[in-house]
Formats: sequence, C-alpha cells, structure tokens
Amino acid sequence: MTEGLRLDASWVDYALVAIYFAFVLGIGWAAKSKVSSSIDFFLSGRSLPAWVTGLAFISANLGAVEIVGHSANGVQYGFETMHYFWIGAIPAMVFLGIVMMPFYYGSKVRSVPEFMRRRFGNGAHLVNGISFAVAQLLIAGVNLLLLAKVVNSLLGWPLWVTLIVAAVIVLSYITLGGLSAAIYNEVLQFFVIIAALLPLTMIGLHNVGGWSGLKSQVEESHFHTWPGTEISGFDNPIVSAVGLVFGLGFVLSFGYWTTNFVEVQRSMAADSLSSARKTPIIGAFPKMFIPFLVVIPGMVAGATVTPIMDGSAEPNDAILYLMRDLLPNGLLGVAIAGLLAAFMAGMAANISAFNTVFSYDIWETYVVRNREDDYYLKVGRLATIAATVIAVFTALLASNFGNVMDYLQTLFGFFNAPLFATFILGMFWKRMTPTAGWAGLVAGTGVAIAYWAVATFGGTDIGFFNLPGQGTAFVAASLAFAVDIIVSIVVSMVTAPKPDHELVGFVKSVTPKENLTDASEATLPWYRRTVPLGMLCLAMALVLNIVFA
Repeated sequence: MTEGLRLDASWVDYALVAIYFAFVLGIGWAAKSKVSSSIDFFLSGRSLPAWVTGLAFISANLGAVEIVGHSANGVQYGFETMHYFWIGAIPAMVFLGIVMMPFYYGSKVRSVPEFMRRRFGNGAHLVNGISFAVAQLLIAGVNLLLLAKVVNSLLGWPLWVTLIVAAVIVLSYITLGGLSAAIYNEVLQFFVIIAALLPLTMIGLHNVGGWSGLKSQVEESHFHTWPGTEISGFDNPIVSAVGLVFGLGFVLSFGYWTTNFVEVQRSMAADSLSSARKTPIIGAFPKMFIPFLVVIPGMVAGATVTPIMDGSAEPNDAILYLMRDLLPNGLLGVAIAGLLAAFMAGMAANISAFNTVFSYDIWETYVVRNREDDYYLKVGRLATIAATVIAVFTALLASNFGNVMDYLQTLFGFFNAPLFATFILGMFWKRMTPTAGWAGLVAGTGVAIAYWAVATFGGTDIGFFNLPGQGTAFVAASLAFAVDIIVSIVVSMVTAPKPDHELVGFVKSVTPKENLTDASEATLPWYRRTVPLGMLCLAMALVLNIVFA
C-alpha cells in the first residue's frame, strides 16, 4: 500500500459503513437459527431459489480479482481486460449450467472433491481436496489483504491490525450462519458493490470530459479488446488471439468456473436441479457488464491520478486514489462499504468453501469417520476459525505482488487447469481410470509449478519463459491442461477402469438422460429455461466482443 493514501472520510461515511456492518452481522445472526445440521451449515439445506444463488454466485467472485485486480489491469491494459469477462468467464459459466451442474447436483455430492472421490477414488480425491484447501487459503489472503487496505486508508491503522480486524468481521458471520449467512450477505453485497462502483465510474468519466475526453487522454490501444497482445504477452496478433482463446478462454476459464467449489457450492445450495443449472447463467448476465464499472475507473485513474501516472503508486491502489480524489462525503461512505463488501464476499466464499472441503473431504473421510452430525458441524466451525487465522498470514504473502491478478492467475494455473482436464476427460470418457485421475492431476500441477519456477527464478533469456503481461500464467495453465490429458490417457491405457454401474451419474455415456434434465422446465416460458437463457447469454457476449473489438 502506498504510504500517505488516506481517505478524507466524515462522520457520515463512518455511519454508513457502521450501518452496513450491522446488516452483515444481523444476517449472520438471523441465519444461525436455521443451522441445525451440517448440510444446513455447508450447503444451506439445498433450499435457496435460483435468483438468490445466481446473485450470490457472481457476488462470491466480486472480490479482489474484480475490483482491485481488474481496475489495476484497466490502468495497464485498458479494454483488453474485458477478455477476463467476455472470453474468460461467460462461455464457461454457461457450460457449467447446461452441461456440468446436472452431474454435480444430480449425484447429490456435497463438494467438488467428493465428486472426484466417487468418480476416481481416494487418490484423486485426496490430491484435489488438499490442493483446493491450500488454494482457498492463499486466495482468501488476497481478499483479506485488500479489505485491510481499505480499513488502513480509512483509519490509518497499521496493516497487521487491520488484517486482524477485517478477519474477525468475516469470521463472525460465517461461524454463526454458515453458507446461508455467506450467500444472503453476498446478495446484499452485490447491490452495495454496484451502488459504490456506478457513481465512481460516472463521476470519473465526467471528470475527464466524458467518453471522448477519456479517449483523448488514454492511448488508443486501450480501447480495443483484440488481438490483446499486451495482456497475453505475445507480439504476434494471431498467436495472441489463439493464446487468449485457448489459454484464458478455455483452460483457465473453464478450469476456474466449472471445477472451483467456491462457485459450484452456490449452485449446489439451490432448491432444484433447474435452479442449480440456471444459477451460473443468471450470474453471467451482470458478469458481462460489471467490467465497465471496474476497468473504466482504472483507465480514468491511469489518466488523472498523479501517483499512478508517475509510477510512485501501484496499480492495485488505483481505485482507492480515485475514491479519495473524486467522491464527496456520503458517496465516499457508500464506496467504502462497497469495497468492504466486495472483499468480504470474496473472502467469505473462500472460507465457506474451505470449511466444507476440510470437514467433509479431509477430516470425515481420512481422519475421524462415522461420528454424529453435530461433531462435523463443530469441526466446520473450528475449520472456519483456523482458515481465517491462516488467511492473515497468506495476506502478507500476497502483499508482495504489485498486481494481484498476476498472483491469482498463477494460482489458477497450478490448481484449476489440471483439475478441469481431469474432470472433462473423466466425465465424457468412461475408460479413464482411478489411477489416471490422481496421476494426471499431480503431473499437470507439477509441470505448471516447474514452468512458473523457471520463468520466475531461472534467469533464462528464452522468450518462452519471459512473457510480458500475464502470458506466463496462460502458458502455465495450458501446459498443466495438456500434460494432465496426456498422462491421464497413457495411464488409463495400462490400468483398470471402474465398472459401468459405478459410473452412473458421473459419466455422461452411462447416465440415463432423465437424470441430467429437469422435466419441470418443459412447461416454463423460454426465459425461465436453462438452455435458451444460456444461448441468449452467449449471443450477448459475442455482440460485446464485436462492438469493442
């Protein structure tokens, strides 16, 4: 955090933030009365309507990545950042809803790693459970760090104090109300975040003379999405476009959105298969337009905020500087509450996913089996506390990165890209064996980490290891995906697969069609059916890509 960045908040701003926190803790307390079993704590009793889970789905992702990471990308890359949304999210979210949620929800698993155990056995399950738990602790640290930065800017407290205060607030409502508290807070947070970002964007644009004024102050290349050479790190426009579509749009995007339990958990909390399938698609509609509210402020900051322009401040601080310089008291309080909401939503999503996987997939499966339900509910609450404490330390690790997107994309390449390869192959190829499940994961993750280590610390002059932008993360993810597929196929050829009857609900070719659809959708109007909604979503994303090419 840049020294001396203080927000000139008044009592009105403090009052607005205090009211927001009162609502947050009140929701946690209200949700506590509905938690009587572990399924209530971890999956909200599978009782929530699609509009609630859909908004929570997108709000859970509206954390550090969206607000700070992409406003920092707005400073550095401009509209090329839109690829993370229109290419790097929407297609995968639609695919999750239409193709993969029937397997997740229909199989009645409680987590993504549990799906891995029932499809591939304990080896792949343990690898996935541990790697996912570690990733959530690291990513929770990012959200906690940025939450602490806002409090630091507001009050001037030392970073370690603000980390602890911020962690205690998130810990309170998750420990009280479990996933229901997290999800209902995420719905509230979604509207608070929009109420914060929309005025900031409009005032920022007005301050630079509108759209034409911004175009006159920011280089022309920042207003085009394709071929995206700055963000991909490839100079050749064709190679850049292919790299973005495959590395970001397929491997990283599908790896994140379709296998990340942080997101999938929100769909699993839905009240029916139809609601579960529509959850990511409902979330995809606001996801298309949110980038305008984070990228444009970043571009405005890059053109008007002196410390950002001269390099004395990090791009991660762009949004805070813009708030300080542009927002009057009152709106500043709303913006502060919005940022706090964003980081709390992101961290709460990480922690609530971690406590489920730790309790069900690690503790119950491998440490203490066959205990009463209350025991695992207590384990979940203790895991929540432990994860929050650990996140304080991983936040300090994340503070070493000037652009948190570099850090996060690296983590996604390590963990999500090989996991997606294992999932997609195992879901559509019944011959894939349990041994191949864990061997592919280990090999893919190992290759990604090895490539990153050489690129970061190897000191080599080879261009393949010295890509600008976030090209290194794209290549690491692509390598992880390809190696996982190759190793999984080779190992499957020399090991024994599971019998067909054990694969029903987990592999498409042996699962009855009626298990993968919700017959009740047939009577609904088109705008309430999963597939037409998904197709509309893809068409809108395509139009945006064409308009802003």
